[in-house]
Amino acid sequence: MWAYENVIYQIYPLGMCGAPFANDGNMEHRILRVKDWIPHLKKLGIGCVLFNPLFESDSHGYDTRDMRKVDCRLGDNEDLKEVCDALNEAGIRCMLDGVFNHVGRNFFAFADVRENKQSSRYAGWFNIDFGGNTAYNDGFYYEPWEGHYELVKLNLRNEEVVQYIFDSIKGWVSEFGIDGLRLDVAYCLDKDFIRRLRGFTATVKEDFFLMGETLFGDYNMLLGDDLLHSVTNYECYKGLHSSLNSMNLFEIIHSLIRQFGSDPWCLYRGKHLMSFVDNHDVTRAASILNNEKHLPLLYALMFGMPGIPSIYYGSEWGVKGRKEEGDPALRPDIDKPEWNELTDMIQSMIGAFNSSEALQYGSFRSVVLTNRQCIFELKSEHERVLVAINADEVPYHADFDAGCGMAVDLLTGKDHDFGGGSDLPAYSAAFWKCEK
Repeated sequence: MWAYENVIYQIYPLGMCGAPFANDGNMEHRILRVKDWIPHLKKLGIGCVLFNPLFESDSHGYDTRDMRKVDCRLGDNEDLKEVCDALNEAGIRCMLDGVFNHVGRNFFAFADVRENKQSSRYAGWFNIDFGGNTAYNDGFYYEPWEGHYELVKLNLRNEEVVQYIFDSIKGWVSEFGIDGLRLDVAYCLDKDFIRRLRGFTATVKEDFFLMGETLFGDYNMLLGDDLLHSVTNYECYKGLHSSLNSMNLFEIIHSLIRQFGSDPWCLYRGKHLMSFVDNHDVTRAASILNNEKHLPLLYALMFGMPGIPSIYYGSEWGVKGRKEEGDPALRPDIDKPEWNELTDMIQSMIGAFNSSEALQYGSFRSVVLTNRQCIFELKSEHERVLVAINADEVPYHADFDAGCGMAVDLLTGKDHDFGGGSDLPAYSAAFWKCEK
């Protein structure tokens, strides 16, 4: 699967392109701004752009009005095609946010139900009790998403709903050339629907990639040959930053052993979860760490661990934003990208990942572990990489059996001699590719 060998760059278009929060009905071709970011993405080494919702909606994109029409605040379908074509020409794939669990109250089918009640031909598209009511006083009760009545849950057991979604996806592939989907709140989706979706998308495009958002539980409930290729690794998202904030790297390494270790009870050996340090729903990495010098190390842990690495727009140069300030604080208007020392570091990590079979496919083994330092191994059929992190403010000397005499640091290109032990400078990271 191509996604296992690429770094994903996540963009929240309505925010990044400066659209008004509420849909004002005015057509503005804001999505074309993404074309100006393509040189930045190529310089970084990005292989895929994931667009959060960009179809016609009431406000934030997840309250969809029409799955087949680009939100007028961003432009029109021709604009999105132009952007996707430009990305593809630059060798960058495109993914969209598949919001299939729920729609907005102004979704065309629900608007028809509000007007025609029981006589609406779309009444079966939703889970409705015409003997009840809600605070919107529609004269009937409908199932919302997690108590948010502005988000109306779709009935994914209704064949017309399924076909509407499938026809929409087929259109996205033919019109925009997309290569995959992020499934919003995948943990809420009907499993039979996910199985049908996997089978259908494989007929539309053989290597079509499906990644699901899930926050908790056993990810194997959604992963499999007939389910999703990948899910969001929220367990390690938390462990990454809290390990550094508490100066207790045992936390993240324990999670990585639990998920990817060699014991039979380890949960996700050989599977490719989506790794991230932040996204459009959580506090930015630069705002959640207690020590700003840990920011490059946070990314080093993320790029070094098993999984598909991802970057959220702006975080590669340290944009800040806190969840408690509201979603708009996490999804800012950014006219053009910036580049600084952190971006240099992340570029080197992306280059290492793109060139390393072990980082893409290797099995995980912890080698050295203290509260403030860790060294772990990723080993594939043809390659072995040792990821070394020193989160302390003082240098660290590590004596361990590296299984070889020499290595090259994939981040710097410099040779590393394991003879006499390995010295790790303060606040440092290394990706040592071992000699055969």
